[in-house]
Amino acid sequence: MAGKFVLKKDSGGQFRFNLLAANGQVIASSEAYTTKAAALNGIDSVKRHASAAETDDQTD
Repeated sequence: MAGKFVLKKDSGGQFRFNLLAANGQVIASSEAYTTKAAALNGIDSVKRHASAAETDDQTD
């Protein structure tokens, strides 16, 4: 099974999403969005940009 995005409405009426790994572990959490459409746009943005993202290791 592949990972998945889970979209939820929080107690304050804001929309948030988590990206879950295949084992169900949360591997990313979003900011709060005021509309469902904005949250879905955020999911689409992650889908489009994550595969090309570089790693900036600032641990040194």
